[in-house]
Amino acid sequence: MPARLGRIYRIAGPLVVAEGLESPRMYEVVYVGDEGLIGEVIAVRSEKTYIQVYEETTGLTVGEKVEATGRLLSAELGPGLIGSIYDGLQRPELEIGRILRDIFIKRGVKVNALDRGKKWVFERNAEIRVGEKVGEGDILGSVKETPLIDHKITIPPGIRGIIEWIAGSGEHTIEDTIAVISAGSVKHEVKLYQIWPVRVPRPFKEKLPPSEPLITGKRVIDLIFPIAKGGKAAVPGGFGTGKTVMLQSLTKWSHADIAIFVGCGERGNEMSDALKSFRELFDVRRGRPMMERSVFIANTSNMPVAARETSVLLGVTIAEYFRDMGYDVLVVADSTSRWAEAMREISGRMEEMPGEEGFPAYLASRLAEFYERAGRVIALGSPERTGSVTIFGAISPPGGDFSEPVVRNTLRYIQALYALDYELATRRHFPAISWLTSYSLYVDFVREYLDEVSGGKWLEYRNLFLKILQRESELLDIVRLVGPEALPEEDKLLLEVARMIREAFLQQNEYDPNDAYSSLEKGLLIMNAIIEFYNTSLKLVKSGVPVFKIRELKSPYLIYRFRLYALEDVKKLYEEFKKSFKKEIESIMGESSGS
Repeated sequence: MPARLGRIYRIAGPLVVAEGLESPRMYEVVYVGDEGLIGEVIAVRSEKTYIQVYEETTGLTVGEKVEATGRLLSAELGPGLIGSIYDGLQRPELEIGRILRDIFIKRGVKVNALDRGKKWVFERNAEIRVGEKVGEGDILGSVKETPLIDHKITIPPGIRGIIEWIAGSGEHTIEDTIAVISAGSVKHEVKLYQIWPVRVPRPFKEKLPPSEPLITGKRVIDLIFPIAKGGKAAVPGGFGTGKTVMLQSLTKWSHADIAIFVGCGERGNEMSDALKSFRELFDVRRGRPMMERSVFIANTSNMPVAARETSVLLGVTIAEYFRDMGYDVLVVADSTSRWAEAMREISGRMEEMPGEEGFPAYLASRLAEFYERAGRVIALGSPERTGSVTIFGAISPPGGDFSEPVVRNTLRYIQALYALDYELATRRHFPAISWLTSYSLYVDFVREYLDEVSGGKWLEYRNLFLKILQRESELLDIVRLVGPEALPEEDKLLLEVARMIREAFLQQNEYDPNDAYSSLEKGLLIMNAIIEFYNTSLKLVKSGVPVFKIRELKSPYLIYRFRLYALEDVKKLYEEFKKSFKKEIESIMGESSGS
């Protein structure tokens, strides 16, 4: 097929306008200029083709060639993804660094996303035989990619027919044909990898309701504002509120089988620190290095802005691929605001009519397309398997203003909000999730699971915690005016318990080995202890015991130490608390009756 060529007509930063390009398609990949910079068609107007270029356009000149490829921007999906670090175009950054011996990616560099020379041990599915009828999604075999990930080799979507030939178990490169499927006169060769357009959601058999929580290791999320597997959540917060650290923590400790971290337009030093720590981190819960279940997409703020969109789409495409194998996948995008800003810049250069605050009119639809790719599904093919994609999208509103367009449009499509509060962050309360602003619509979906774990107490405890915290917020306004001593004794006690909830339960130290991750059992023990303290103390107050007497008790301070110990030690501390608290209460009651 002859090449379809055009010429550069105009250059405006990352936007290039070409003329003379024959029959361009929307979202078709093109090579721009003599260096072959990667670009994508985003509009066709009369004889002009508008292209967003995903590499630096400095030095391009009018008249240089533009070559259409006839294909959509796609991801390579196969063995070798796990443990990789890609840029927004799925170029392997470590491999490029070895080739170029440079810390920066040069323009026009083209390196395969997956190693074509590496041999993988393919284990054939013994149940698949020559002559059998097969369909899309059927498992042909597997590759043990890492000790944690059994990489299923499936028939790509859109292919069905009769198995004409299938390779036996053994070593193969990803380019080797492992099966031939005939559909009438057409023969399809199946390899160890697939090519899939990043803008097209991968198909599935059926979407399921979110019924099982994704355990993140953060008590405020797991037990106050839970998220389900297949859920979608937003994490908005101003500068310095701890978005990046929180998202990195979710990636490290969540119970997802695979974690995909997308750094979209974030500072280079933050991404560098994240990658360095992840490559050194040992996942204690699984007993293996963290990189054996992770994929990283690093598109930093000094990279071309147009590639920010491809980075989030690439991340969710890889997630859908592993979802189709039956894995629970977590996608963390840090941050979608940078992506929206890139959309605004491209839209402005295309001279489109601006919407609110200059963002394009299609901002909401692009965010919807991204978040709607989350979900828990039954995958295509046999054997039947269930997988999920859970999305956390960070938002960086200027000045921490949650009324700006990216936050407001995101709220229309997500079902859990973890709003980071600047005031909490300045008080060194981390994670700085505001319990007054945040919410989760997954509470009813995961209630059965969490009530079973907690013996039917979880929802009751959760609602009581939120009620206490809400009442504390109301009382603080009064305290500022008249002081705490003017309050009734019951309200004084409530302030003490609210402080205990905040400091002993909601706060977590990401750099403490025992507090960075908190299991459900540990979180429920802390909840039990706090509520036991509150209920007993409330009875004392109602019987006439002043709150200052309760403040003098030593046993409640054990609760503040729970979070700093491992689970087995917390169980011992809990028993110690119950015994000593009971003795101190009996002592107070004795004093009261004696007086």
